Amino acid sequence: MTCFIIAEAGVNHNGDLQLAKELVYAAKESGADAVKFQTFKADTLVNKTVEKAEYQKNNAPESSTQYEMLKALELSEEDHYLLSELANSLGIEFMSTGFDEQSIDFLISLGVKRLKIPSGEITNVPYLQHCASKKLPLIISTGMCDLQEVRVAIDTVKPYYGNSLSDYLVLLHCTSNYPASYQDVNLKAMQTLADEFQLPVGYSDHTLGILVPTLAVGMGACVIEKHFTMDKSLPGPDHLASMDPEEMKNLVQSIRDAETVLGSGEKKPSDNELPIRALVRRSITLRRDLVKGAQISKEDLILLRPGTGIAPSEISNIVGSRLSMNLSAGTTLLWEHIEA
Repeated sequence: MTCFIIAEAGVNHNGDLQLAKELVYAAKESGADAVKFQTFKADTLVNKTVEKAEYQKNNAPESSTQYEMLKALELSEEDHYLLSELANSLGIEFMSTGFDEQSIDFLISLGVKRLKIPSGEITNVPYLQHCASKKLPLIISTGMCDLQEVRVAIDTVKPYYGNSLSDYLVLLHCTSNYPASYQDVNLKAMQTLADEFQLPVGYSDHTLGILVPTLAVGMGACVIEKHFTMDKSLPGPDHLASMDPEEMKNLVQSIRDAETVLGSGEKKPSDNELPIRALVRRSITLRRDLVKGAQISKEDLILLRPGTGIAPSEISNIVGSRLSMNLSAGTTLLWEHIEA
């Protein structure tokens, strides 16, 4: 199965529609399957006095509170409509993380194909129920979570999907730090999610570079989400931990290469191996001249390359048999050389 790659534009548009459009074009150019934004109203998301996270203080010093920062990063409904239309015209899926029930309803009206639930909302049971009631595929990030919190979230949405849950729900392992250090990634936890809940898994990446998401694909991730920006030097909370367009393109190629390398899992020689196999394997070969009807002894034989004749594994069947024709030393034995 091909990994679904989400180019996470997030709030890296800085509230500027033109910059947001550039992100859509860049996501398409990278080869990603979807471009994703964030849909929220600061007034219904955060208390006006809440401090910013440390990385937000460092990366977005121009605002003093979370509310002030997020207010400047809102996109209007018209902006969303235009971005959705642009994505559709380019042939890349439009996605957005809705942070409240009204935002989810609005995204549904735009025709989104799936809903993305952010790590911060995984304990928001009324919100989870509202999302699940739409019966669309869900992608749930599990940053900052323990297994019990993930279990509660799954139990919350499961009644809406019944026995089809595994067809609709993907769990993303995530480390909610920007950027996340290798020491904090704990990529094996993705497999823990798969084993514990028997659901498809993926990885929402906040590390720098392409190593970790590519490894995640090798470990079974069917969805990869990665932040990207047009310019890492832009002001804003997420730019520094994001990829630029060229890096995003490299990531997509790395993932596609990883999928090719992983292959089908069937153990068999590749078409390109077959000519080499014939050259480096051995065949049963005559050590001396023998005449038609001669009974072959072990001393008459030697095992030599190439492997185009009778395989050494058949030597017990060859010793004691008789030749059907005169043969000279150095002949690679074939079954036609042996009397029936």
